[in-house]
Amino acid sequence: MLNLLLRRLALGVMTLWVVSVIIFAGTEILPGDVATAILGQTATPENTAAIRAQLGLNEPPHERYISWLGGFLQGDLGMSLTSRRPVADQIGFRLENTLLLAAVAAMIAVPLAICLGLVAAIRQGTVFDRGISVSTLLAISLPEFFIGYILIFFVAVHLGWLPSMSNVNARMDLWDKLPLLILPALTLTLVSVAHMMRMTRAAVISVMNSPYIEMAELKGIRNWRIVVQHALPNVLSPIINIVILNLAYLVVGVVVVEVVFTYPGMGQYMVDSVSKRDVPVVQACGLIFATVYVGLNMTADILSILANPRLRHPK
Repeated sequence: MLNLLLRRLALGVMTLWVVSVIIFAGTEILPGDVATAILGQTATPENTAAIRAQLGLNEPPHERYISWLGGFLQGDLGMSLTSRRPVADQIGFRLENTLLLAAVAAMIAVPLAICLGLVAAIRQGTVFDRGISVSTLLAISLPEFFIGYILIFFVAVHLGWLPSMSNVNARMDLWDKLPLLILPALTLTLVSVAHMMRMTRAAVISVMNSPYIEMAELKGIRNWRIVVQHALPNVLSPIINIVILNLAYLVVGVVVVEVVFTYPGMGQYMVDSVSKRDVPVVQACGLIFATVYVGLNMTADILSILANPRLRHPK
C-alpha cells in the first residue's frame, strides 16, 4: 500500500515538473518582446537593452527556467512587471477569494448532486429521472459565461435581488462577501452538479443488476435501502473520483466565471496579466492552478484506492 501511494506521489511530482516546463516554454515562445511591451512608446534600443538586462532576459532560457522554478519552490514567485511588486504579495488575496468561491460552490453542489443522483437511480425510468437527466444535459451543454449572463439578467437586472458584479475587497468580512458570491457560486454549481449527478446515477445503476442486489430485492428490502446500503458503498470509488475532479474544476475552471462577474480572484488576475503581458504573474498563476489540479487528482487516486479493496489488491 505504501509503495502504491509513493508511486502515485512520484507520478504527481513528475507531472508537475512537465507542466512547469510547458508553462515556461509557452510564455517564452509568445510573440513580441516583454521589454518593448513594458516601455511602450518610450522604447528605444538603449532602454530596451537596459530593461532586458534588469529582468535577466539576456540569460539562456534553461538558466532562467531553473532560477524561476527554484524561486517558486522557495515561495518566491518573482516580481510583477506592471506593478513592480512581488507576485506572491498580490496573489495571496486573490487565491483566498478563488478558494472561497470554490468552497461555497462545492458545499452546495456536492451534496445536491449526490442526492439527485441517488434519487434518479432509485426512481430510474420515471418522469423525475427523465426530467433530471434532461435538465443536467442542458446545463452541461451551456457554457459558463452564458449561464452567468442569464443569471445576471434575471436575478440582478430584472428582479434586483443581488448585485451583478462581485467586487469583494480585503476589508469585507465573510458575511459581507456571501451576497456577492451567490451568483458566481450558483453559476459554478449548475455546471458541476450536472456532471456529478449524471456520474453518480450511472455508477449506481451499473451495479443494480449485480447478484447481491438481486438477492436483496428477493428478500423484499425497500429500493432506497438497496441503493443506499448495498449499491452506494460499492460505487464510492468512481463517485469520489468525479467529485474531486469537479472540485478541481471549481478551483481551476473559475477563470471565465470570475471575468463575467468581475470577481477579484486568480482567474481574473491571470486574464488581466495576459492582456498586460505580465509574464511572471501568468507563469505563477498557471503553475498554482496546475499544482491544485494535480494535487486534487492525486487525492482522488489515493481515496479511490482506500475505498476500493480491488484497487489495493489488483491480483
